[in-house]
Amino acid sequence: MGSATHEGMSDTGLAMAVARRDGRALAEIYRRHGGAVWALSRRVLRDDHLAEEVCQTVFCALWEQPERFDPERGSLRSWLLAQAHGRSVDVVRSEEARRRRDERDGRYGSTPGPESDVEATVQELDLAAHVRRALDLLGPDERDPIVLAYFGGRSYRDTALALGQPEGTVKSRIRSGLGKLRRALEAEGVTP
Repeated sequence: MGSATHEGMSDTGLAMAVARRDGRALAEIYRRHGGAVWALSRRVLRDDHLAEEVCQTVFCALWEQPERFDPERGSLRSWLLAQAHGRSVDVVRSEEARRRRDERDGRYGSTPGPESDVEATVQELDLAAHVRRALDLLGPDERDPIVLAYFGGRSYRDTALALGQPEGTVKSRIRSGLGKLRRALEAEGVTP
């Protein structure tokens, strides 16, 4: 199919072509809707760079999971804008949480000496390595919701929306995955 053929296709037809791994169909969807997705993200985030990241994430998600778009529930443009809005709000929440953590750490933390900085950094890196190994043991059904909720700062609801799964399912998988993580960490001698 040539690009002229793609220009004449409906959004639903393009989405179906994306599901068949047609990169030119994705390019046409981006040409039609990329500006609106970016503009909405920019309006929520008030930051050009973050808006670009959200826009890229939305279109990558369409490429990776085109089946999440259901033409019976609305237009492709509406779906893309809903994805952009949700992801933008997640970024705002995550940035606010990071800012609050930084403020709290600055308010309550003492200024450690250089030796304790090195020791703390080594301990954090060691713990991070243990956690990464334990996460790698989980299947994607449990790992993805944990990463989004705990490391991405998303709520259960936002995690469920991002994954296209029911909230109860996501909560159950997180609970199950956290139990497996705890057992894997304990097996490595890591305790809370």
